[in-house]
This record gives sequence, structure tokens and C-alpha cells, in this order.
Amino acid sequence: MTTTPDTDDKVEVVRQATRELARKFDNDYWLDKDRKHEYPWDFVKAFAAGGWLGAMIPEEYGGIGLGLKEAAVMMAEISASGAGMSGGSAVHFYVFPPAPVVKYGSEEMKREYLPKLASGELLMAFGVTEPTAGVDTSRIKTKATRVDGGWLINGQKVFITNAQNAQKILLLARTSPRREDKPLWGMSLFLADMDRSKITVREIDKLGRAAIDTNELFIDNLEVSDDRLVGEVDKGFYYLLDGLNPERIVVGMEGIGLGRAALEIGSEYAKNRVVFDRPIGQNQAVAHPLADSWIRLEAAEGMALRAAELFDAGLPCGPEAAAAKYLGAEAGFEACDRAFSTLGGYAYAKEYHIERLWREVRLLRNAPFSQEMVRNYISQQVLGLPRSY
Repeated sequence: MTTTPDTDDKVEVVRQATRELARKFDNDYWLDKDRKHEYPWDFVKAFAAGGWLGAMIPEEYGGIGLGLKEAAVMMAEISASGAGMSGGSAVHFYVFPPAPVVKYGSEEMKREYLPKLASGELLMAFGVTEPTAGVDTSRIKTKATRVDGGWLINGQKVFITNAQNAQKILLLARTSPRREDKPLWGMSLFLADMDRSKITVREIDKLGRAAIDTNELFIDNLEVSDDRLVGEVDKGFYYLLDGLNPERIVVGMEGIGLGRAALEIGSEYAKNRVVFDRPIGQNQAVAHPLADSWIRLEAAEGMALRAAELFDAGLPCGPEAAAAKYLGAEAGFEACDRAFSTLGGYAYAKEYHIERLWREVRLLRNAPFSQEMVRNYISQQVLGLPRSY
């Protein structure tokens, strides 16, 4: 598939504008947020003021209606600025989790909530993962029970981003018993209030991305009215599937951005650090791994943009999206690890920022799903091999 000059021009406009905005917040800003475990509200407000939080929300609902390719480039530039996953997640959760509402929400729901998301007025959490289900979402236990005028939800969620501050949560719950012949049927999506009297939120102390909270949720008789059901009853998981390919592409691009941020620091250090009367970057043992990482990051971006082009054209892109996530996570981690080795012992010092990027990029090998699950998918769906899990 080829791109038109107009498409390429738009991508470059987005790339330059978001790069300039993101780099107003330097590495020291992100180090401070990481140390304090402090949400980057001023960063979010800057992107809201530029209209970027509504990147993929249609113009009639207050967004700017960009394609996935432009949005993916934006997320890569945020990560590459030094913001890493702390900045990436802060914007990511405005741009991508609302997708089921954009496509399947009622007109009333879209008009009420999408403009608030686009402006940054409303922060939303995304509640799918559960501690006993793992990657088998069909086995979630959170249940929505029919009551007069709505639903009563009970259950537990884990690894939920933004729950400390979110006003709403897009929540997946079982509305019908699991069926062996159609295990993914029978779950519904609700745009529910984060009612703190009904939802207990416990923050998880974790390795990286400390500026953005990650939480366990305990839901006890949360009331949700019928008009907060997204789409039809029992079809919620299928609505989520529409967002899986965009998420995979964007996660890959965020990994690429993290790798580039680390490569920039590592290359600068290699040019200026003198040992045995010569810059260490003059040694091929230092220079070649960094060069190899540049090549791999460029190749990973090529796959991710190819997948985004297919998605924007309404064409199947499952294998390309999975490969984009896989390559972006691998190339990003390898670049961060090589930059870590370039700095040697100094990489352990927080003031050099490499250890923060290294901690954050490691997440992408496991989330939103593991590299092994990507290989399972490609083995079965592309190569036609028997299912291995």
C-alpha cells in the first residue's frame, strides 16, 4: 500500500508539532514526577490546550479526527521526548480507551462525554483485567446483574491505570454465563461512575512509570443505569476487539520512542566520554550496538506505520499490528539496554535518566500482552500451525 503526499504531509505536521510540545518538558521534569509519584497534570493540560487529547475523536464531538497513523506518530514523539511511558500513558488513556464509545456509544453518550475527554476535562480509567483471568478475558468474574432501570456490578479488577484520579471507568463485566461454544460472548461494556463509596481503589507499588498510578479495584454493588451501557448487552468484548489492533500499533510506537530517547542519551555520552584518551564512541564495541539499535528502531517504525495505514484504510491488519507491537517492544528494550551498557555504572544514577527509561520500556514486553502471545498468534493465524496454548 502506498501513502499519498497529503497523508505524509499531515503525519509530518503532527510529528513536528507534538515533538516541539513534548520537548518543552525535559528529562528533569520526568525524573521529578517519577521520584514524587506525581501525576503530570501540567503536561496533560498542555496537550489538551493543543487539541491533541482528542486526536482520534471525530470533529463533531470536539476532537480533531486524525487517523491512527498520525496518532501513533504523536505517541512515539511523546515517548521519545524523554517522557517515556509516564508521558505516553498520560495521553494514551485519553486517545485510545474511548474508542468503543466513539464507535458504539449512544448519540447522547457521545455528545455528553467525548468533548470532555477531548478537552481534558474528563479522565477515564479502563477496567478489563482481573487477577484470576490472566490473558483469558472470557473467564472474568466481575458480574453485572439486571435490576430495575439498570445494573448492579460486583467484582475485582487489577492493573487499572488512572483509577486514583478518574471520574469514569469503561468497565467490562459478565452479563450472561460463560458458554463453552462462545466463551467471549456474554460480556458487556459500561461507562460507569468511579463512585468511591462503591469502588475501593488500592494503588500497586511497581517497578516503573511511577508518575502514573496503577491499581486494584474492588467493586461492591456499583449501580449503573441503562443509558451507560455501551452498545448492546453481551457484545462488549467484541467492541473491545476493534481497539486491539490500534492499541498494539501504538504500544509498538511508544516502545520505539522510548528506545530513541535512550539512544539519544547513550550516543551523546559516547561522543563526550573520554577513556584512554579517546571518546568511547570511537570503539566499535560501543558504536556498533548503538548503530544496530537505530536500524532496528527504524525497521520497527516501518512495520508500525504500515499497520496503521492498513487500519486507516479499513483493511485487515492483525498480523501487522501484532508484529508492530512485538518489534517495537524488542527494539525499544534493546536500545535502552544498550544505552545502559554505554553509560556503564553511571546508568544506575537517576540523573542520567537511562534507568528510568529502561524500567519503563521493560513493561512493553509483557503488556498489553506478552511477546509469547504474539508468536502464538503469528504461528496459528499466519503460518497455519496448530494452536499451542
